[in-house]
Amino acid sequence: MLSIIIGLALLMFFAYLGWSIIWVAPIVAGIVALLSGLDLMDAYTDTYMSGFVDFAKKWFPIFLLGAVFGKLMEDTGAAKSVAFQITRIIGEKRAILGVLVASAVLTYGGVSLFVVVFAIYPIALALFKKADITRNLIAPTIVLGAFTFTMTSVPGTPQIQNLIPMKTFGTTPMAGTLMGIGATIVMAVGGYFWLTWRQKRLASSGLHFIAPKDSTEEGNDGPLPHWSLSLLPLVVVVILLNGVKWDPIPSLLSGILLILILNAKQYKVFIPSVNEGAKGSVMAIINTSAAVGFGAVVTSVPDFDRITDVLLGFSDNPLISESLIVQVLAMITGSASGGMGIAMQALGDTYSGLAQSSGIGPDAFHRMASIASGASILPHNGALLTLLAVTGVTHKETYKDVFIVGLIIPTIAVIVAIIMASLGII
Repeated sequence: MLSIIIGLALLMFFAYLGWSIIWVAPIVAGIVALLSGLDLMDAYTDTYMSGFVDFAKKWFPIFLLGAVFGKLMEDTGAAKSVAFQITRIIGEKRAILGVLVASAVLTYGGVSLFVVVFAIYPIALALFKKADITRNLIAPTIVLGAFTFTMTSVPGTPQIQNLIPMKTFGTTPMAGTLMGIGATIVMAVGGYFWLTWRQKRLASSGLHFIAPKDSTEEGNDGPLPHWSLSLLPLVVVVILLNGVKWDPIPSLLSGILLILILNAKQYKVFIPSVNEGAKGSVMAIINTSAAVGFGAVVTSVPDFDRITDVLLGFSDNPLISESLIVQVLAMITGSASGGMGIAMQALGDTYSGLAQSSGIGPDAFHRMASIASGASILPHNGALLTLLAVTGVTHKETYKDVFIVGLIIPTIAVIVAIIMASLGII
């Protein structure tokens, strides 16, 4: 257990300092292996690299196509056109709300979190530029809209974090509706008020919008494409993913093809945009895979099961122990779905039995597992590393706000949901 704590602390510390997790993660994983008595070479060549490669194998096509999709949206002016329309509806001063709403709609629509990051970033960039808000707040705004309530607590969300508990508890995506609504209000309202307060503080300290160094403006000198046409690729991707139930790969390919067709006059930017998107996707997938590889080594430590045993006996209230186990495992592995998956695999039968014998009901256990999984964004979180790689900001610049909206406020939502369940409000 000490080796895991040391390894986790080192990984978070170096990630926060801005050291590349690509080389830090395998070194720290090696330290965990040595302190735990594992064979160093086996831990790296087998366990670490298996976790790394398995994640890359599963997600690289999504990273690649998502990055290309987002870059084309940016360079053709489509993202800016949509952003300006959102600004007209919501108001220039409410760029944070615009990005929050757009992220939430896509996530609740079933779009993968990684796709949301690539699709929303160019829109967020245009909105924040228009409102003159520092780019340091883009990442926490996307975290709030995509990585919190729409991922875990809004009843019916199709995200995997809300689907994993269904098999264990025999529930539906609508399980724990009232608890979910309560947690959603805490996260959405609390997070939004924090970010708007921070916006004023940062502006008063002299932080304003500064364009990223790799930002390109080719193809945007003339009039922007109409917002309704620019919105079509996003709508098509969402419909194909959720309505037609297509796989993300053909859905994204269809969105990319539609962008090319609708902006054919700007063909000169197509190749540079695709090239830049492809290069960006490689860095993002490697960063995330490195964190996943570390999680694979940690979960292979012989005494890893002792952590769950300690948490299991932490409280007489099974909802509290379940929430703690899922949250801690998600923190350690750097993945909400990964941590919950381990928890459900190891203790699913235990909590399923408690759901029947305690009188609380399986719906409450389902919702608590889901909400707790999202309250886990530490510096080495895989989705966060992808987001930072895409937005081009560092932990030092943005993690304080990510920590508040992605961990502290969701943890408060966990507590609120437990109280609601204890009062029979499920």
